[in-house]
Amino acid sequence: MSETDGANHVVTAFLRNRGEVLLLKRSDAVGTYPGRWGGVSGYAEDEPDEQVLVEIREETGLDPETDVTLVRSGRPVEFADPELDREWVVHPSLFDCESRAKRESRDERAASNRGERAARPEIELSEEHVECAWTPPTAIATGEYETVPKLWDAYERVAPTVRSIAADDEHGAASLSIRALEVLRDRAGLLVREREGEGENESEGEGDEPDRVAEWGELADLAGRLFEARPAMAVVRNRVNRAMADAEDGDGTRDAETALRSTIAAVERAVEADEAAAQRAGEFASGRVLTLSRSGTVLEALRAGEPNRVFVAESRPAREGVKVAEALAGDVPVTLHTDAATAHLLSAEKIDAVLVGADAVLPDGRAVNKVGTRAAAIAAAREDVPVYAVAAIDKVSTREAVNLESGDRSAVYEGEAPLDVANPTFDVTPADCVTGIVTERGVLDAEGVAAVAAELRELEGWDDVRSNS
Repeated sequence: MSETDGANHVVTAFLRNRGEVLLLKRSDAVGTYPGRWGGVSGYAEDEPDEQVLVEIREETGLDPETDVTLVRSGRPVEFADPELDREWVVHPSLFDCESRAKRESRDERAASNRGERAARPEIELSEEHVECAWTPPTAIATGEYETVPKLWDAYERVAPTVRSIAADDEHGAASLSIRALEVLRDRAGLLVREREGEGENESEGEGDEPDRVAEWGELADLAGRLFEARPAMAVVRNRVNRAMADAEDGDGTRDAETALRSTIAAVERAVEADEAAAQRAGEFASGRVLTLSRSGTVLEALRAGEPNRVFVAESRPAREGVKVAEALAGDVPVTLHTDAATAHLLSAEKIDAVLVGADAVLPDGRAVNKVGTRAAAIAAAREDVPVYAVAAIDKVSTREAVNLESGDRSAVYEGEAPLDVANPTFDVTPADCVTGIVTERGVLDAEGVAAVAAELRELEGWDDVRSNS
């Protein structure tokens, strides 16, 4: 089937927040599949990339310019429905939602936190839908919702993968760790569906255990690939380790079902830990604050705090700091500056604090973060400006060794001269240049970090269980 043979073209958008996607139950007002659940969808009357934004606004009330961000569009899903005698071409896309309601201004968030007004409705449904639900997408695969045809196939075309995590140079470690948990969760959900489908006409018996062993082995191998995707990000390893360690029933069973339950719980736990760390860090985000790179946790800390100006280094070569500056603009005065100007601004602008993220915190208290952090921290120490790294405890590395990633040489030089090019992505900030590591448990010094590292090492034992099975 080609895309020009008279098939019905539709768009389907999956809106993602806190690791869950939005499903909408279709009303009797729609012409096809009433009573079934789907994503934000509609006929592609214009270009799919433009039409999907129209559908998001009409079906949810969210503003596609401010409330959602396109993650990716996927290859179309083509299929025929013999009951309707129709051929369909579904154009899937995935969007991240900052929240489950329209974006609030800084004053609105402050009023809401003080309890001065009722919470606004999460989603404004159109007449095309009668109900909505935020749910792990694996609920589509495992049949918890009666959905429109091929909804899981459409989701798989835009779902995170090991490859997309490895290639992502825009998001911070906390965000990518949640994506890693989603990859593991989605595979566990698919394995559950495959097992239940194959076992419909079979009684449970001796054949189940080898299937469970195979399921667990496949998920363990996937966990290993996730570790390798971002070796510098301790939080990816720690959160996957925690999910796998928790994937055990009381009788010792480890399989796709236990992994599905543990990864769903792990995503929620990770989101809550990052939010709690951001709220604590908000206590230090007052006055004139300097930051760099793109950390979702730091961004939320700045929104939770009361800065009267934020200085943001552009963070070359990807310049992800620009997106942080844009996200804050309108809520607080922002100064976007070159990386080379950081030390100068720390000496000239009477900055009150430096607030940065951390892709990893080493057991001795050193912080691994986007290159430029070390220079900013050393310059801040010279000016007696405190430096706080915001990191949930899962970012504490269990290893002393540092595996620093490097970017493509073309980001620095594309000429033909015989030059060696250095484009490190991360650097290491000495522990004595970091005032404190702000976590969901409070502010940790080097001794506290070492204790957390020992705690996290205990989670690595699940892999020994697999090796000895």
